[in-house]
Amino acid sequence: MIIAIDGYEANEKERVGIGRYAYELLRSMYSIRSTYDLRRMTYDFRVYLPSQPLPDMPLESPWWQYRVISPKRFWTFFRLPLALLTDRPRADVVFSPTHYIPRFTNTPRVMSIMDLSYLHYRELFRPKDLHQLVHWTAYSVKRAAKIMTISAFTKNAIIKAYSVPEEKVVVTYPGVTTMPNAKCQMPNVRERYGIEKHYILSVGTLQPRKNYVRLIEAFSTFLASNKQRFGTIDLVIVGKKGWLYDEIVAAPSRFGVKDRVKFLDFVPDQELAVLYKNALCFVIPSLYEGFGLPALEAMAYSVPVVVSDVSSLPEISGKAGIYVDPNDTTSIAQGLLTAVRQKNLIQGNVRIRAGLEQVKKFTWEDAAKKTLEVLEEVGRS
Repeated sequence: MIIAIDGYEANEKERVGIGRYAYELLRSMYSIRSTYDLRRMTYDFRVYLPSQPLPDMPLESPWWQYRVISPKRFWTFFRLPLALLTDRPRADVVFSPTHYIPRFTNTPRVMSIMDLSYLHYRELFRPKDLHQLVHWTAYSVKRAAKIMTISAFTKNAIIKAYSVPEEKVVVTYPGVTTMPNAKCQMPNVRERYGIEKHYILSVGTLQPRKNYVRLIEAFSTFLASNKQRFGTIDLVIVGKKGWLYDEIVAAPSRFGVKDRVKFLDFVPDQELAVLYKNALCFVIPSLYEGFGLPALEAMAYSVPVVVSDVSSLPEISGKAGIYVDPNDTTSIAQGLLTAVRQKNLIQGNVRIRAGLEQVKKFTWEDAAKKTLEVLEEVGRS
C-alpha cells in the first residue's frame, strides 16, 4: 500500500501546533515501519514537501521517499494535487495532517482537525485567516473519507458543527516528547533570557484565545498579594507571535508588571525542557484548546499545572490539574497561588504523581499506530 502524506507543516524549522503534531506522527510512523514485522500489510510512504527535507526528518529508504515540489503557493489547490495526479504508481490513500485536504484528486483522503476555535471565537481571528479556516475546512470535511482529531471533546464538536457521522471521526491522542538528558543548564538558560530564579511558565503562540491578557492581569494580582511571601517571581511566556498580539505585548505595562513578564518567542527543545523542569508551575488559561499539549509536557516534567476548566483541558489534565475559570482573573490568580503554595507540600506531590500517571496514557507510537490503521482501512476500501 502506498500512503501519500502532505509533509508541508512537518518540514518547518520551528515546529509548534500542527507542525509539531505532523512531525511527530511522521517520525513515529517511520519508526513503526522500520521496527515492526508488518506481515499483514506493507506500507510504502511518499512524503510531499515544498522544500528539501530538514536534517531531523526521517531518512529516505526504499519504502520512505520524499517528493520535493514547488512552488509553495497554491499548495493544496494546485501543486500537491498535480503531483498526486501524475506520480506513478498512484497512491492508495492521501493523509493530510492539517485542516485542509488537497483538491482535485479521486484518491481517498484523510485529514486532521486540531480544534474548532475559529467557529466559537471568530472575533479572535484575522478576517483572511478566518475565511480560510471556515471555508477550506468545511470543504475538506465534506470530502474526506476519515477525519482524525486529538481529543474526545474536539470529536464531539466536529460531529455537532459539521453534521458528520460519529464513525467518520477518529480520536488519536498526541503523545508527549521529553528530553530527560537535555545538555543545557538552568543558569545558562536563565542568563540568556534574563529570567529570575523563580518563575511561572506558559507555552503557546501569542494569539487571543490563549488568554494571555487575563493571565498577565491575574499574575499582577498574584504578585501584589504575595510579594512578601514568595519574593521575586517572573512570568515567562514561550511562543511565537501569531496574530492580534499587540494587546498581549502591551499588557505587562498596562498592569504594572513590565519588568516581571518575559516574552521569549520560540525556544529550542533542549532549552524549553530546562524551562519546564525548573518552573514553579505551568499555566495554560486558554479560552479554547483542542488538546493542550504543553500542559501534558509540563506534567511529564513533574511540574504542577494550572489549566482552564473548559474545552479539552480537563480531559487531558485529569486529576493533576488545578482548574480555573479562564474568564475570571481572580480565579486564575488563585490557581497560581495554589500551585506555588502547594508545590513542595503533600497536596502538590499528589498532583504531580497524578500528572505522571496521566502522561502514560499519551504516546506518539499509539497515535501513529491508530493513524496507520485508519489509513489502511481507507486505502483498502
